Amino acid sequence: MTTSAPRPLVLVPGLLCDALLWAPQVEGLADIADAWVPAPTQHASVEALARAVLADCPFERFALAGLSMGGYIAMAIQRQAPQRVTHLALLDTNAVADAPAASTARRELVARSQTEGLGAVADALLPRLVWPQAPRHAALRATVRSMAWNVGAAAFARQQEAIIGRPDARAALAHVGCPTLVACGAQDLLTPPALHEEMAALVPGARLEVFADCGHLSTLEQPGRVTQALRSWLG
Repeated sequence: MTTSAPRPLVLVPGLLCDALLWAPQVEGLADIADAWVPAPTQHASVEALARAVLADCPFERFALAGLSMGGYIAMAIQRQAPQRVTHLALLDTNAVADAPAASTARRELVARSQTEGLGAVADALLPRLVWPQAPRHAALRATVRSMAWNVGAAAFARQQEAIIGRPDARAALAHVGCPTLVACGAQDLLTPPALHEEMAALVPGARLEVFADCGHLSTLEQPGRVTQALRSWLG
């Protein structure tokens, strides 16, 4: 009996997140995927972050998944180097540009991180990041705070500027030619299911999946369901 080699897989974390965001999937897909999680922290534009991931990536061709800001970066990677992306998964993200009110709120959070610290910012964001009725809420809060400290205030400021300046990516989605999964939590307050329905409708042949009892950080809130969805997507 022959077994296929693990598929190269790049998992891009979101704002104020690191490899902990994808830890359940790295473990849960280890039998079929060789996963790499970049640290998109060094630049203040989505396009530059995407170029950095492509430059550092250990794989020539790879399946690509991104959550939230990681989704913005994944879409930019797909635009910049579509020949390198074999599969695309967009989780708890959206393809529209930042609204002025959202940009203002982002800059206020950056200022707050500099005066009150990242712990206060993480706690302020938590009700919108994690479904309040999540059964492991205390553990998820601890993980969110750990990721925030790992990323740091300077990187947080750069990431927010990158998100503020991101382009509208909807037109480019129509040109995606690889197997695509679009997925989110049913209770995602930051990027609700309707935004994912729009993205899935734009990508030819895309599959849409909505995870029940789940907020914005679906990889941590419903790790088993997300891992299974990614397993099916990888084929």
